[in-house]
Amino acid sequence: MHDVAAQREATAARLLKISAGNTYDPEVDIDWKAPQPADRMYAPEHRLSLYGTPLWDSLSTEQKIELSKHEVASIASIGIWFEVLLMRMLLRHVTGKDPRSGHVQYALTEVGDECRHSIMFARMIDAFGAPAYRPAAVHRALGRYLGATAGGIQTFAAALIAEEILDALQREAMADESLQPLVRMVSRIHVVEEARHIRFARDELARQMAASWKPRQWYCQFIVGRAAYTVTHSLINPQVYAAVGLDPAQASATAWRNPHFRETLRWAGTRVTTYLQEFGLVAGPARTLWRASALI
Repeated sequence: MHDVAAQREATAARLLKISAGNTYDPEVDIDWKAPQPADRMYAPEHRLSLYGTPLWDSLSTEQKIELSKHEVASIASIGIWFEVLLMRMLLRHVTGKDPRSGHVQYALTEVGDECRHSIMFARMIDAFGAPAYRPAAVHRALGRYLGATAGGIQTFAAALIAEEILDALQREAMADESLQPLVRMVSRIHVVEEARHIRFARDELARQMAASWKPRQWYCQFIVGRAAYTVTHSLINPQVYAAVGLDPAQASATAWRNPHFRETLRWAGTRVTTYLQEFGLVAGPARTLWRASALI
């Protein structure tokens, strides 16, 4: 037990030091009034949900750019929802723990980071002139349940699913000089700061799994699988398609049948699914949920 506590404190000390020296202020570090070139995409077109389908081919260049804007706005909106949920789970995680510990102080530091990220995403959506998209009611219900009950394995596994999928998409976006500068800068800030959040979640998940008993792990398999399904099925709100004159239900069904989009989801989730498989969390009946999420 002493060794676990020492490892936890060593991780926290390292991450607190990194946070102190490498934290952005989006209010200062982003030019929110910079123009958005009309001829630039907001995401790589091969990552868009309809890419490679007849519906995609039917769109004009202007419609494709507009769709890319709304898909990024949808992902950012869902990112805010997940970050607020993560903050709730982190605060539950540290409630009652010794506030002098580095572990608690780093968790609170991460909550501060996530507050800034949520504001940054909200300002980006507003700068786009796009709406804030909401997850479906069934997914919001799961979020309320996790926020009220999740702890340990569920908290950190669910955090990794959302964080690592978004991280993969943003790492590609920030390196793509053909994209909108605003998207690239927001992506860069989020990638840099999320790297330490991912490290924290990975290390803590490993410790939680080592200390858990089998019946608890079986329950977590289902909850984590359901979280994976919620993440992927919430990323692109069907209403984004209405922004370019498409029928939301038809276009959403097309996207979920689209092998290019399903491959993008598998690609974005490769790191996290591989990591969670090492702990047996992508296993049992819950694999059905993982397959339905398009992550495996």
